[in-house]
Amino acid sequence: MRRQFGDVVSGWVVPVRPGPAAIAGRLALLERLDGAAHAEGLFRAYAASDAIWGYLPYGPFERAGDYRGWVDGMAAQNDPFFYAIRDRASGALGGVASFLRITPQAGSIEVGHINLSVRLQRSACATEALFLMMQWAFDAGYRRYEWKCDALNLPSRRAAARLGFSYEGLFRQAAIVKGRNRDTAWFAVIDKDWPALRAAYRQWLDPANFDGAGRQRLSLAALTAPLLGTRDPVLFVAPPVGIAGAGR
Repeated sequence: MRRQFGDVVSGWVVPVRPGPAAIAGRLALLERLDGAAHAEGLFRAYAASDAIWGYLPYGPFERAGDYRGWVDGMAAQNDPFFYAIRDRASGALGGVASFLRITPQAGSIEVGHINLSVRLQRSACATEALFLMMQWAFDAGYRRYEWKCDALNLPSRRAAARLGFSYEGLFRQAAIVKGRNRDTAWFAVIDKDWPALRAAYRQWLDPANFDGAGRQRLSLAALTAPLLGTRDPVLFVAPPVGIAGAGR
């Protein structure tokens, strides 16, 4: 019997590590995290709610100086590679996100440490910021873009699906965070997914997709759902056999 091996990867070039000092979009500006430039504004933005720290392995920070120390420590690292997210319309800082587990030799990179202030959550600015990071990764030549979260973090799982990440499984007892067990849900976008997904993002971000009050006409979830290779079973529950279509 002939043995089967994986597809030959031809013509692929090992991508560069993240490095741009800034990545600009129409709504969002990603700036390389810097304590002097960002810590004070981010600390103020996060003051509205401590709940945003619940699933992160650090925080909340009671004093601005403590948060500045954390930012300085993260800003000095290349993995994770942090960006501060700025709303271009208001100039206000609203959150952070990072590239991490950066493995150019495998063409794999993850987005994580995403922490959005209450004001930035569910905004087009935040969505564009995450799109810009994904776009940079695939333009740089990465083959795989990962998203991981605590399995109990349903908002993060919903965000992954909305952003077009396919569900890949559950890693049980993957970590202990703040003294509690963490099962980790894994999601990813691969390079074969990217062209259709990029088109979906561009369609959603088009100003024509929003009315005069800023309300979306077509949701991003509606655009990305058909593109998911595998769906999160927690979010997409199939109806029982014999029930689907009943009464129609």
